[in-house]
Amino acid sequence: MQISAFLCNDSVFLLCLQVRIVPVHFRSLQEFTKIELVCLIERAIELKKKKIKGIIHQPLAGKTIGLFFEEPSPETRISFESAIYGLGGQVIFLSPLDISLTGSDSLKNMSRVMCRYVDGMVVRTFRQDIVDELVVHSSVPVINAQTGIHHPCQILGDMMTVTERKGSIENLHVSWIGDGNNMANSWIQAAARIDFSLTLACPEGYDPDAEILAVSRSEAARKITLVRDPEEAVCSADVIIVNVSPFMDREKVNNERSASFLPYRLNSALLDKAQTDCIVLHCLPAYRDVEITDKVFESNQCAAFDQVENSTHIHRAVLESFII
Repeated sequence: MQISAFLCNDSVFLLCLQVRIVPVHFRSLQEFTKIELVCLIERAIELKKKKIKGIIHQPLAGKTIGLFFEEPSPETRISFESAIYGLGGQVIFLSPLDISLTGSDSLKNMSRVMCRYVDGMVVRTFRQDIVDELVVHSSVPVINAQTGIHHPCQILGDMMTVTERKGSIENLHVSWIGDGNNMANSWIQAAARIDFSLTLACPEGYDPDAEILAVSRSEAARKITLVRDPEEAVCSADVIIVNVSPFMDREKVNNERSASFLPYRLNSALLDKAQTDCIVLHCLPAYRDVEITDKVFESNQCAAFDQVENSTHIHRAVLESFII
């Protein structure tokens, strides 16, 4: 993934931002070109190197970012706050107890009010239309930290992890096993922009968004395939992402859902169908021995904790790109 390596240089990168190499807001991966996505990934890798070397890089000094989380996520909050503070910015965090993200009029007013206080908004919510509505009325960048339809930052971080381990994600065979959820949707959109093949194995009734799949297939240079058999999906795979998440109902265990996803658990026998140097991704938290066996999770092939670390570097790259 070297097509934009020159953009890692600070002065060149900032010049590209001034001519808007990226959109004003960050809603989904579909809004980006291949070079823009690669640019963000390589920029995150460069920022990670700076941090390891102890180089202070604070382009957000004097900036305030609002984190508005309708859905709680300690990991996402910590990752974004770490990224913002590391870039020299300040954070205002608002939970559902502090702010309402429901109702068109309240969203309209909230967006216009918050623009007077903050230099950017990071939003994690269940509904994509909330992010879209905020964008319509916002004069500052809106960054999608997750909705029920899209999870763009997570997939950028995952692709960064693959790039570090494999040198590039281009020309690889990526396999998704589990629920056709927001992350599956964003992986599909990523495959439409960057040249890798994607095979998704989802049980019937848990397919990814049909419109996203159709549009992405029409735009992709390589195949995006949906199958039912996880063995077919992982055959000769270079990367396997597993996300069964059988307990999406929080405290309530859905027995029918659990039964549907049981064959999609990633174990050693299934992993053996992939390439011998295949890497395994999981966004965490992982339900061990339900989604993925403990043996596979603790193996050297599993890069889950690299993903955790890389999320904050991707967040830094996104924040730097959109806020300054």
